[in-house]
Amino acid sequence: MTKYSWRRAAVAALAVPMLALAACSAGGKQATDTSAGGGQAVSTPRIKVALITHAAAGDTFWDIVRKGAEEAAAKDNVDLQYLNDPEAGRQAQLVQQAIDQKVDGIAVTLATPDALKDVVKKATDAGIPVVSLNAGEDVSAQLGAFTHFGSNEKLAGEAVGSKLASGGFKHPICVIQQQGHVGLENRCAGVKEKVPGTEVLYVNGQDMTSVQSTATAKLQATKDADVIIGLGAPITITLLKSVSDAGSAAKVASFDLNAELAQDIVDGKVIFTVDQQPWLQGYMSVDALWQNKRGGFKLGGGQPVLTGPTIVDKSNASDVLKFAQQGVR
Repeated sequence: MTKYSWRRAAVAALAVPMLALAACSAGGKQATDTSAGGGQAVSTPRIKVALITHAAAGDTFWDIVRKGAEEAAAKDNVDLQYLNDPEAGRQAQLVQQAIDQKVDGIAVTLATPDALKDVVKKATDAGIPVVSLNAGEDVSAQLGAFTHFGSNEKLAGEAVGSKLASGGFKHPICVIQQQGHVGLENRCAGVKEKVPGTEVLYVNGQDMTSVQSTATAKLQATKDADVIIGLGAPITITLLKSVSDAGSAAKVASFDLNAELAQDIVDGKVIFTVDQQPWLQGYMSVDALWQNKRGGFKLGGGQPVLTGPTIVDKSNASDVLKFAQQGVR
């Protein structure tokens, strides 16, 4: 078994009981209490967990993460605080806020680890267990998290690059919506490792009008671009408009998933995506903190627990779409 496959096996074993539960709904930018969800709650004492992400407003990826977290919270008798801010300094302030409230556990994304390392240390120094999710796999243990749930982003990028190379693509444009985000940079680096002609384009992911116009101009100026890659479902859906606006023959590929993107793959508008299964990231982060509080358990054996990458293309998109429409993928 490879160093990654045992982790996938662990994820699969945990996923079976999770998917038997009904999904919860996700709401706006910030919430303080979650008690709804499928399944019968445990009888352990109620604890408080903060889930703090770098999510930007309107990014449907994080709705899926949150749904998974909410379902675990309902099962585990957890008072879940979901907080988010894309600006690194403000995300660090939210972590400090959770410390001040003496929560029982913190789950945090580490897209900008340098901005968060000090406050994460404050949490662990205060005796608050921390797990990371989604971003920061390489630095998670170093910063004090006892495990990490997410996809190996370099590996995911290499998976995309390999699939593009096998399809004969030679000049991808890899669109990064947040410069300096370690996970996004690793994705494009992985693609470039397999397809050396890959070019990186930086856009402002908080302004979709700007994303569309910047990508359109790039495609108009780069006639030999044969595929453009979005690193998130909303970005990719916007890139479809850019390809049309530019009159480009470039195909569109993606990372991550939502129901609309799954439908676009079914319809042949997007050739494939690499899914990191964000629902699992949210669910397992909350559940791991509850398990730690309950019995001192630490999932992962000191190693990150992988939730991806998995390829979604025309061959399996119809099946995935059913789950995506429920907000579980």
